[in-house]
Amino acid sequence: MRQLKLSRAFTLIEPGPVVLVTTRDGDTNNVMTISWTMVMDFTPVFALTTGPWNHSFAALKRTRECVIAVPAVDLLDRVVGIGTCSGTDTDKFAKFKLTAVPGKLVKAPLIKECVANIECKVVDLVDKHNIVVLEGVAAYVDPTHKEKRMIHAVGDGTFVADGRRFDRRKMMASKLPEGL
Repeated sequence: MRQLKLSRAFTLIEPGPVVLVTTRDGDTNNVMTISWTMVMDFTPVFALTTGPWNHSFAALKRTRECVIAVPAVDLLDRVVGIGTCSGTDTDKFAKFKLTAVPGKLVKAPLIKECVANIECKVVDLVDKHNIVVLEGVAAYVDPTHKEKRMIHAVGDGTFVADGRRFDRRKMMASKLPEGL
């Protein structure tokens, strides 16, 4: 093995799919790209990393709700574009041709072009590590979306798409919570 700079160690552990997080502040929708996400146990609780450097963070902190929209690889260029501009001076829904769909339980919009959307409420802010803990209150999947592969950020400007799934549910049946 060859040594890797410790500052690059994060590229070895990819946390989860790249997601789009939508907020609604007053009459304004916004969307940000987030690559640092995680599922917390077998519950509808999620964590993501963001902070005051992101324009959407103020709305997220103020409204305490959002939508996690899960894009498939067919949206990769839009996802990267969204992450490289600011909602302070850009209507990202218009610029990236995204369709805002009203949420049922939160004011933040779902994104029609995404393969899945999760309406969420903020349940904790861990300021020390810029972690936002969210509880899912509703979830939706688009079974007609042709592309299903999710995007994963390596962290150095490169991305990986999900590949083949391996079904080991029977093998793990005694270990999974009821209903999975």
